[in-house]
This record gives sequence, structure tokens and C-alpha cells, in this order.
Amino acid sequence: MSYVLGIDGGGSKTVCILMDDEHEVIGRGQAGAANYQSIGTEAAFMSIQSAIYEAIKLSKPIKIDAICLGLAGVGRAKDIDIVKGLVSGLIDTQTLPITWNLQPSNIVICNDALIALVGGIGHSVGIVAAVGTGSIIFGQNQQGETKRVGGWGYILGDEGSAYKIAVAGMQAALKSYDGREKSTSLIEAFQQHLNLKNIEDLIEIIYRRGWGVKQIAALAPIVDLAAAYGDEVANHIIDDAVRELVKATATVIEDIFSPDSALEIVTTGSVWQGRCNIHERFTSAMVDKFPQVKVIFPRHEPAYGAGLLALQSLTR
Repeated sequence: MSYVLGIDGGGSKTVCILMDDEHEVIGRGQAGAANYQSIGTEAAFMSIQSAIYEAIKLSKPIKIDAICLGLAGVGRAKDIDIVKGLVSGLIDTQTLPITWNLQPSNIVICNDALIALVGGIGHSVGIVAAVGTGSIIFGQNQQGETKRVGGWGYILGDEGSAYKIAVAGMQAALKSYDGREKSTSLIEAFQQHLNLKNIEDLIEIIYRRGWGVKQIAALAPIVDLAAAYGDEVANHIIDDAVRELVKATATVIEDIFSPDSALEIVTTGSVWQGRCNIHERFTSAMVDKFPQVKVIFPRHEPAYGAGLLALQSLTR
């Protein structure tokens, strides 16, 4: 029996699963963030080590034959070298009760979009539309060719994301307050949610308190709920988000797949959970454009996808 580790390291948490060669999950652990670019390599190392320990603590001691780390922000050669250094640190540490049986080919380092694709679908061919605080569309075809669209961050991109929906909602509320936009329930909705005396108090919240991207993105459900209740302005914002996401996904299909390919698009991230049927709107638009595609919710979590990629490395 071979055992592998699959690690999903993001900006808020790190998940590790212990998997055997029959694809069974033996253990699961969770720890803090592992995006070394935002928290530093030492903190990222500690999160990864803690998640591994939690995953194996009921199975120790154990021999690990392969490991896959799918980490946010990893894509360049420099990033991969840094993560290789983290793996070397894991092997050298005396903290983990693990016998490491790793060859260079069994250490898989990739970005978190790939493990979300593999975990969500169950294999490595298809597309993942990851739409939460930010947004990115990532695909891989049967020849191993990949295509990424978006993922450029909240200033340069992230169309369709929770952040962009929230900002568009606040802008629309203020335009309506000015008289430049149609009447919208978003004014009252933001006032109630943020306990504002007047919509003008958004200035104090957003600018003077220095709210960050995640705090602003957390306001997207206000727009979603207004749209679900039939607010015309809010629905226009959601329709714009859908159009951007359809365009980005279509770009991936047209670049690395044939238009009549029967492929799956897995949708991950908080935006797809909205009450205004954004998932159904996206699905309908995609199927109209590409009748052979199937839009699904994830079958497994990204860490499971990392485990599958680790197992795959043993058969090469």
C-alpha cells in the first residue's frame, strides 16, 4: 500500500489529506494560511507542517511515497524553487513522524487552480471556474495544454468576483443616491447591513477604516440578495458578472478545446452559492454557446485533487 499527501494551501487556510493508492482518504488536517507571498516562507512552512501533522496523527508512523502541494500564487520557476525548499524542510524536520520515500518526480508543485480542477472533476481534463473573493478560469486538455484567463487581482482583473460585485453594488447605490442611476433597494440594504445612518457613510467605512479586499468582497451577498428579490439594478450587476465569466470560460474552450468538445466545467467559490441563481444563469449561457459542456459543482475538495496528482506521479 502506498500513501501520499495532498496539500491545498491558500490565503486563509491550508488543508492536507492523507490518501492511499485506492484513492481512499485516511486522514485530513487543517491549519492556517500557506500563501508565502503574503505571510512569508516561515509562516507558510509552519501551516503546511501543522496540516500534515493533523492529517497523519491517527496513522503515525507512516511512509509517504509522494506529495503534491497546490498553493495559491505559485506559477513561476522562482515560486516552485521556494516551495521545493519548504518540502526539503519538511523532510529534514524531526517534528513529523513520517518516513519519506520521495523521488524528485514524486514531488508535485502546482498552483491551486489545477488541484481545484482535478479535485472538482476527478481528473485533470476540463475547466475550473473559481469565483470567490477573486476570479480565475483555468483549463487543461487531454494533451496537457493549459490555459488561464483572469486571476489578475482586484485592481487589474477579477471580473465576476465577489469583490467586483460588491464594488459595483456600492457604486450603483451611490449613483442612485446622486440621481444618476435608477432607484434601487441597494441603498437601504447597505445602510441596514453596515448600520449606517446615511449611505454617504460608506465613505468612512471604505476609505477611512481602510477596508481590505476580503472585507469588501464580503458585501457581495447584499447585491446577490437584492437581485434575488427582483431589484433591477442589482440584477444588472449580476448579469454583467455572468457575461464576464462566460466570456472568460469561452476563451479557454476556444483556445485549447474544440468547440464541440464534451467537457465538464467545475464551479468553485462563494459566488456560485448565491441566491439569485447566478450559477443557473452561467450554466444556461454556457450551454447555449457550447451545447456539449456540462457545468457541475465540485465532486471533491481541492486537497483531494492534490492527492490524485500525487498518486498519478507514482505511475509515470
